[in-house]
Amino acid sequence: MRFLIVSDMHGNWDAFDTVLRTVEPATYDAILVLGDLVGYGAAPNRVVDAVRRLPGTVYVIRGNHDKVVAEIDDGSNFNFAALTAARWTTERLKPENLEYIKQLPQGPLEILPGTTICHGSPLDEDTYIFSNYDAYEVFEGSQAWLTFFGHTHIPSVFSVDSNGIEVGVLRGKSGSLTLKPEVRYLINPGSVGQPRDRNPKAAYMVYDSEEQTVNWYRISYPVEIAQKRIRKADLPRVLADRLAMGV
Repeated sequence: MRFLIVSDMHGNWDAFDTVLRTVEPATYDAILVLGDLVGYGAAPNRVVDAVRRLPGTVYVIRGNHDKVVAEIDDGSNFNFAALTAARWTTERLKPENLEYIKQLPQGPLEILPGTTICHGSPLDEDTYIFSNYDAYEVFEGSQAWLTFFGHTHIPSVFSVDSNGIEVGVLRGKSGSLTLKPEVRYLINPGSVGQPRDRNPKAAYMVYDSEEQTVNWYRISYPVEIAQKRIRKADLPRVLADRLAMGV
């Protein structure tokens, strides 16, 4: 099976639209959406509408911003800009889209035997996986062979075998990784709508479960239009400025 993997669109329709027009979602066997459809960006309805219209088999889990927008979480751990955007989004989502966000399931979610998806960590959906120690805790506490996760907005791979844990950041316009059966993996596709690896291009992945390959991609999108939407909505300016820097 070929899986399209996207994560952390964060209400950035211009980035998500560019990805969808590039990848042709109907050509995949299934689509994995790793959470945070909304928050930060100023086009949440367009993003949620598009996710709801994705063709074929689609697995979607919630992210921490989705929870705050849906008022499942009070957002007390959010900074000012994030909480302001979340409250703005709650007020502007169409009722059917707000209900959709409220009903998103919590990860981890098994999509194939031994393969799961989650937002933060399979142990805690709000926990970030940044370091080898973070990965160690997951590998010790989870039995999955392969886990795709989001939340950090950084395309990366953590792997463990008898020699220990390796950590890698996935750089460049595109690349490929061949998975080994004796190695376990935690893989992050990066963020569609809010990259944070100092590369402003939208990120996504493709996983082929027969070839056991993971391919990552970065594509340019009209950042200036997404910025204009944020400024026009009178959201905190930092949310627009950071898009151009990928931070």
